[in-house]
Amino acid sequence: MRETIIILDFGGQYTQLIARRIRELGVYSEIKPYNTPIDEIRGSEPKAIILSGGPASVWDDDSPTVDRGVFELGIPVLGICYGMQLTAQLLGGIVERSRMREFGPATLRITNGFDLLSGIPDKSDIWMSHGDRVLELPPGFESIAESENSPRAAMKNREMRIYGTQFHPEVVHTKFGKEILSNFLFKIAGCRGMWTPKSFVETAIKDIRQKAGDATVICGLSGGVDSAVAAVIIQRAIWDKLRCIFVDTGLLRMNEAEEVVESFRHMGLNLVHVDAKERFLNKLRGVTDPERKRKIIGEEFVNVFEAEASGIKDARFLAQGTLYPDVIESVSVKGPSATIKSHHNVGGLPEKMNLKLIEPLRELFKDEVREVGRELGVPDEILGRHPFPGPGLAIRIIGEIDEERLEILRQADRIFIEELRKGGVYDDIWQAFCVFVPVKTVGVMGDERTYENVIALRAVTSQDGMTAKWARIPYDLLEKISVRIINEVRGVNRVVYDISTKPPSTIEWE
Repeated sequence: MRETIIILDFGGQYTQLIARRIRELGVYSEIKPYNTPIDEIRGSEPKAIILSGGPASVWDDDSPTVDRGVFELGIPVLGICYGMQLTAQLLGGIVERSRMREFGPATLRITNGFDLLSGIPDKSDIWMSHGDRVLELPPGFESIAESENSPRAAMKNREMRIYGTQFHPEVVHTKFGKEILSNFLFKIAGCRGMWTPKSFVETAIKDIRQKAGDATVICGLSGGVDSAVAAVIIQRAIWDKLRCIFVDTGLLRMNEAEEVVESFRHMGLNLVHVDAKERFLNKLRGVTDPERKRKIIGEEFVNVFEAEASGIKDARFLAQGTLYPDVIESVSVKGPSATIKSHHNVGGLPEKMNLKLIEPLRELFKDEVREVGRELGVPDEILGRHPFPGPGLAIRIIGEIDEERLEILRQADRIFIEELRKGGVYDDIWQAFCVFVPVKTVGVMGDERTYENVIALRAVTSQDGMTAKWARIPYDLLEKISVRIINEVRGVNRVVYDISTKPPSTIEWE
């Protein structure tokens, strides 16, 4: 049976990072809302539970809490930041609002270097982010570390196997954080570390075979990493019972449709190529609202996909490349979240077509998908592609979409990516693309005055797309990209570079 660590999420900004760090250590981790029923937690048979940090104070009237039964399951528990404060309060300790808050770097001094803090230097750098602190420990607990403003920077009850750290071991700023998490997983929880790409593939293939049986599975291919890896892993499970449909919406990058078809057919996938460019462009004519664009594209995709799928015999399943961040984002720790933008996986498709879903990658983060793809032998030219949104270039054109704007954007985007590859920085960037900005600006070309459009360059670095920083592309390379776009792409006389982070901005402009 698979080892599982459950992380109860209190809305902390680092919750996903906890999950990633645990998986990097070879143990499967799963994030659940803090108010997950205790019976559901017990039914998952976790090896241990981690209580995440969060923005709330245990003193708030509506502060999130957890069922006390979590501490009575007989398995190890680790509370991080808010999770430690909540643990202390629920088990009889006292938490106070600290007069000296700690946000940022601090020094940890270990007073008890066994089990959780085994092998950690007596003094080391840590990352704090809290306004409350534990004043009195619960009965049976002892302090095992301190910082300048937190006399109880870590605590434990060795008999109950309940631990807490006021600092964040999951962030890189905590120098020995990975070792601390490793101690918790292997020395305290008794994990063996069996979560690997190979083990995932083996389990996924068995699950798909059991679920699909003799039925046919339809997979919509976009040309991106997620759908490609999903298709290959399903193919390994059911072989000729997989049917792939690639819908060319006319909103793809330059030569992308031809490259996708060639790549996937070379991989041996049973592929149907549907050219639906005119249908999509006709539906989008005159539309400027980005959310309406997404809805139109989603609905039209359903219509095209349904028409093709209706002729496939014994089709009872639809495969999607849904990833774990998509699953996490759909579950808010405090109820439904506001819609920032519709997700590109078409949620209404199975209901309309009476198909059941197969989502073989829904447990994985993006980097794990690439690792699984390598295990499956998916070509590097597919695995190395930057993420591309389902609605395609429609949401990279601000305002109305037409063939002229699409062509301008395709040419600019081709130059941008080409130069990033030549400059050797493409693989260091999470996502890079151009945005067509329909703002006319004055320029001079030769001796003539021009009045043409703006192209914005966007390039970010990230681990999973949940947060992102703008990529520090060398100035000389940016200049070369700008010169080429302005000289080679008719209709553009100005290039700008977007230096916004996520949050507060999103990666895509629309």
